[in-house]
Amino acid sequence: MEHHHHHSGNGLTRRGALRSVVTGLAAATAVATISATSTAGEGEEQKSIVDDPKIDLVKGHVQRTSGTLDKNGTLVSEAQRSIPIQGKSQVLVCGGGPAGIAAALAAARAGASVRLIELAGCLGGVWTAGLLTKILDGENKTGIMKELLTAFSQRGSDTAKKSGGSVYDPEIAKAVLEELLTEAKVSILYHTRVVGVITAGRRIAAVLTESKSGRQGWTADTYVDCTGDGDLAAQAGCRFDLGRDADCACQPMSLMALLTGIDFETAVQFKDRNKLFKLMQSVGIKPSYRAPTLRHLHSGIYSLMANHEYGVSAFDADAITQATIRSRREINDIVNGLRKAGSAWSNVALVATAEQIGIREGRRILGRYHISQKDVMAGLRHQEAICRSSFPIDIHGLSAADPAFAHAVEGQSAKPFDIPYPALVAADVDGLLMAGRCISGDFIAHASYRVTGNSVAMGEAAGLAAATSVKLGKAPHELSWASIRSERGAQKDTGDR
Repeated sequence: MEHHHHHSGNGLTRRGALRSVVTGLAAATAVATISATSTAGEGEEQKSIVDDPKIDLVKGHVQRTSGTLDKNGTLVSEAQRSIPIQGKSQVLVCGGGPAGIAAALAAARAGASVRLIELAGCLGGVWTAGLLTKILDGENKTGIMKELLTAFSQRGSDTAKKSGGSVYDPEIAKAVLEELLTEAKVSILYHTRVVGVITAGRRIAAVLTESKSGRQGWTADTYVDCTGDGDLAAQAGCRFDLGRDADCACQPMSLMALLTGIDFETAVQFKDRNKLFKLMQSVGIKPSYRAPTLRHLHSGIYSLMANHEYGVSAFDADAITQATIRSRREINDIVNGLRKAGSAWSNVALVATAEQIGIREGRRILGRYHISQKDVMAGLRHQEAICRSSFPIDIHGLSAADPAFAHAVEGQSAKPFDIPYPALVAADVDGLLMAGRCISGDFIAHASYRVTGNSVAMGEAAGLAAATSVKLGKAPHELSWASIRSERGAQKDTGDR
């Protein structure tokens, strides 16, 4: 699929995006045309935190916003205000999931000062806040992925050890990730969301965030988008693709859960997805994911993936909320239903549902190489390969009518293929790298490389590239992967050559 439906990050042309930057922090170009007179009197112009020493965020003071509501009550026009720059670092990583932690770690170990901004209250993203419990396509990777699998295995249960760390305990993962990043002197900031980007020409001038500390600005030499959905790149005006076609048909979402009260012998029997599905049907449960997966983690704790929420956009907060409520209700119904199966299931109980529903698909940001279905089917070999994806195309049904998941397209399946470094480099903005599922590729390629083992390898490559970019004073697109690797010296690459 060619880039025939690239969306511009904010519905504006690039020139328009730059123009809106010039008008300062006006809410959006459309809104900025409305009179932005403050409701405060002329003399009561609100001061920024920088100007007003009396504002103390730690004591709960806020930097007030002001503006006007239009007559129809449909638009609010926000007055321009100065936002304090809260921190400067050489590398700024947005998103602390599998890609983000690897990017931050690699950049910090390569000598860069690194700031990592994360929305949740832990590192690990879908591994932890999403309770994924299984790392796919990690076993063929070296570098940070191998290091993490070793740590998850060594500190984990017998199950974790048997799986080589690929089946892990989310709490151990949280602790390991915080230890490693703290040790590498990465500055971590939780409960903070990227909400805007100020660009100057083809570069990012500052990133804006919102948190309990209010609206804040951050600057860096190089930026890495590890948000999963490509939020940073889209805010910066990068073009992107979404979904399978012009209708943006996306893969479904799944809410993970942890269960207890199942004896080990029973669980072993029901590792077979079909058997578990039939058991559920026998007690009148129809799980929305027709290949329900029960996985032993440690002691009496199991993870369950048994639901699909179809046709939900990763960018519709209301739809995601409703999908989460439906999913949680479905998981409770499944657990209560299983309990009715009696005997070995009579004590089954729900321990936790994930804080964050699992989102398989968001924006795919346009990079300097676009991984295509053809590359996947041919088993691409590329001289700038940062790692190799050996996972099948994994398309979970786009609707309840489709199979639960499919590993082939038109009878063709994936061959292991290389992920080239330029697919991690944004095409429309300089000094910006991507890692994780938001890199540049089409719907089919994404269905293979989106799994977290590849996210870590991509994150490590992007972090190393970001640090090298700072060290050599060259933009990421001016560097070849060979030059980045030689800068790292004797250390081997993150792939599986």
